[in-house]
Amino acid sequence: MSVSVQRSPVVPALVDRASFDWIGLIWTLIRTDFKTRYHGTFGGFVWALLKPAAMFLVLYAVFSYVFKSEMAYRVNLILGLFLFDCFGEGTKSGLVSLQAKGYLLTKARFPSWIVVATSASNAVITLSVFTLVFLAVLAATGHPPKPVHLLLYFFYVAALLVMVTGISLAGSVLFLRYRDLNQVWEVVVQAGFFLAPIVYPLSVIPHEYQFYLYLWPPTPIVQFTRMVLVEGTVPTLRAHLLLILMVGTTFGVGTAIFRRYAPRAAEYL
Repeated sequence: MSVSVQRSPVVPALVDRASFDWIGLIWTLIRTDFKTRYHGTFGGFVWALLKPAAMFLVLYAVFSYVFKSEMAYRVNLILGLFLFDCFGEGTKSGLVSLQAKGYLLTKARFPSWIVVATSASNAVITLSVFTLVFLAVLAATGHPPKPVHLLLYFFYVAALLVMVTGISLAGSVLFLRYRDLNQVWEVVVQAGFFLAPIVYPLSVIPHEYQFYLYLWPPTPIVQFTRMVLVEGTVPTLRAHLLLILMVGTTFGVGTAIFRRYAPRAAEYL
């Protein structure tokens, strides 16, 4: 006697059991990293909400006192700081992700890229809380962004996360072979903070040299988000196409390096 099994209409036919296992694993890794970060603290997960919100309010209060007559500058500065912090923390976490979770790779069989992709979860949570507070302050001060500008902002954040993932994929497998890479990338990120227009406007750089600053991944993200959220303007189509090219190249190269070295990653753990 044959028994026919019908797939629930709630579950799309294209999603198989393996997809659900991956989703469950991704959620477990994100939740574990989140709990580990705040384990043993009195406030627990509340710190994930309080830290970025408190940091924003402190920076806003301090810079409001220092730059009383330059509201745009202090808002641009704070926005750039949080975006760059997401980039720096995300890539540094991704760089050591395979080494830090090596015990999982040797005991269970699952795609190792999941470990790398979820390593930036804490940076994403921090940026998400900051975004909510930042948008609330803009609305309270009478400068709420238009819907199209808000959508563009989330597009830029997604582009930033894709570039972080691409860099993390490449760095995670290379770090297993070259352990000094962690220190090298730390220096690169510190130097890159001053290369990106965080504490200074891009306009102070001669126009013929600005293109080279845009080759550093955080630069276009910081500049474009400032334009849509603070200035209320939209970058050109050419600028968006170049951003998409940068994102695709960064992610493509990172994926290629990961696929080249990941099969033998366990040998270097």
